[in-house]
Amino acid sequence: MQILMIILSTIVFIDFAHAQSRPDDIFSIESLGDGIYVHHGAHLDIDDGYQGDICNISFVVGSKGVAVIDTGGSLKVGQQLREAIRKVSSLPVLYVINTHVHPDHIYGNAAFLADKPQFIGHDKLATAMELRREQYTKLNVRFLGEDANGTLLIKPTVSVKDTLALDLGDRKLMLSAHAVAHTNTDISMLESKTSTLFTGDLLFIERTPAIEGNIKGLIAELENLKKMPAKQVVPGHGPVTKKWIEAINNEQRYLNGLLADIRSSIKKGESMESTMNTAAASEKDKWLLFDVANRRNVNGLYPALEWE
Repeated sequence: MQILMIILSTIVFIDFAHAQSRPDDIFSIESLGDGIYVHHGAHLDIDDGYQGDICNISFVVGSKGVAVIDTGGSLKVGQQLREAIRKVSSLPVLYVINTHVHPDHIYGNAAFLADKPQFIGHDKLATAMELRREQYTKLNVRFLGEDANGTLLIKPTVSVKDTLALDLGDRKLMLSAHAVAHTNTDISMLESKTSTLFTGDLLFIERTPAIEGNIKGLIAELENLKKMPAKQVVPGHGPVTKKWIEAINNEQRYLNGLLADIRSSIKKGESMESTMNTAAASEKDKWLLFDVANRRNVNGLYPALEWE
């Protein structure tokens, strides 16, 4: 099972969009106001060259210091993020938070070692990192080339088993660990001053959701997120939104349709290859990268659902 999960995570890792690209020398930051900043990674197809910069990475500035939420897929991206932070604030980086184990979110951690922050992640994150170390190292070398140099695997020094409150002075950060959903290492974070919810890859907006962990668990955790007192949401991939309930509903619609269609195909005795072409077909025009991402989702889910 662990080997299967690593293979699936590799599939998720290479599931990059080709809709957008950005020159290497531009590292833009979106200010959401009140000390909240987000960098949106480019959507790049693997054939165009993965650059370690495909997901949302963020930081929050409080009166005591800075919290970083995800750090990108390489030391280079992490350094660019740190430089962007220093242009905004000279306060110390107190926390580096990883929302889950996927390499596009964790491999910029090393850029913050000199700041001596607390590195924070799910209770199962350190183990998951170690299990994937060899595979992710090979992927980094293959896809990043020279940019893989200095890209170290930095494990959490503080783990989140249930919830954890962090203090930035004028604002609190409430971290919540989730049951197996997108992965088995998912955490979300609610910032108190602006009621901004950072979901990690529990939530995808515009881009086809990727599933490594448990589709039924992901549907359930998304339902739980709806109970959060958030005013705006930063997803793992895609634009920031104040219409976040609608965004969650969109993802749940896709997931429920995918689950129902795979189950129906299995019941009818249809092959996995055939199911890749038909499952969630009604969603095709609603998501970026649907053809490749949906097929990969079916490839990962079909064998497990056969054993329900």
